[in-house]
Amino acid sequence: MIVGVKDVKRFPITLTIKDNSGVEKVSSVSAINRTNGYGPVGHLGTTCKKVSTTTSVCTATMQIDPAWIDSYGRGNKGWDANAVAGDWTVDATVHANDGDYWISDSIASFRVKRAATLTTDASPEPVRKGGTLSVTGKLSRANWTDLKNHAFTKQVVKLQYRKPGGRYSTLKTATTDSKGHLRTTVKAAASGSWRWAFLGTNTTMKVLSTGDAVTVK
Repeated sequence: MIVGVKDVKRFPITLTIKDNSGVEKVSSVSAINRTNGYGPVGHLGTTCKKVSTTTSVCTATMQIDPAWIDSYGRGNKGWDANAVAGDWTVDATVHANDGDYWISDSIASFRVKRAATLTTDASPEPVRKGGTLSVTGKLSRANWTDLKNHAFTKQVVKLQYRKPGGRYSTLKTATTDSKGHLRTTVKAAASGSWRWAFLGTNTTMKVLSTGDAVTVK
């Protein structure tokens, strides 16, 4: 689940439930970060479809609102809204027709990641063959404390190139500076497009910049 700084994210959690007496309902579904127990996610409701006398498939609709993440723990000592990112686990309470019920922990897992952006600019355009081409960019990621995108520093990013009609291949890497900026130079051999590629982390999404086409003359 990729969460940025603005858009509310809704997603389903589907449960297949079996009981000899049949399934009455799912009374609650929740999700929390596996490491720290943070869980700023809303349960909007659950619908169940009976597929046999003993089995139902129930789908819970969940929601993560970036604007609510920081307020979830604000005031708590050591609270860090960005620590919400990471591996999450799903819990649910299920009721059967005969009165039985189960409080089930860690029945499923998923990962919440911070959205990221990446830019590319190659110059000069056009460039003479054999000339030096400067390729710059910036890597940023969502910060849920102030709902803005901040520089993602000290990250290794791949510089990729492709000829017209071809596929991108990696030529070299660069590391983002204290402001998230990237800069490197290459020798211009042929016309083509240049882009940066960030592979992501456990808490930040993978992102590819839009290619910048450069003509070599």
